[in-house]
Amino acid sequence: MTLTRLIVLLLVAGICGSIGSGLAGHRHVGCLGSIALGFIGAWLGRWLSYALHLPEVFTLSIGNDRFPIVWSIAGAALFVAVIYFLTRPPAQF
Repeated sequence: MTLTRLIVLLLVAGICGSIGSGLAGHRHVGCLGSIALGFIGAWLGRWLSYALHLPEVFTLSIGNDRFPIVWSIAGAALFVAVIYFLTRPPAQF
């Protein structure tokens, strides 16, 4: 993998992670957080799509690597929602 492909892959992962965190309602994750969310979302989304026998809707080919755009956004949103649910402050009555 060349440096250019790595930079493009990081950029795409950052955009997907940012969109996914915005869909889940969490807006302040930063650049590195968005990149991490993009890769975690891609892993989680691809795993869910294979487990549920869903097709890959939109993938971006970067060299020999394929990056699932839709599943990355869905996986990042799901991951942020689960993390927020587990770390939210307790309800006050």
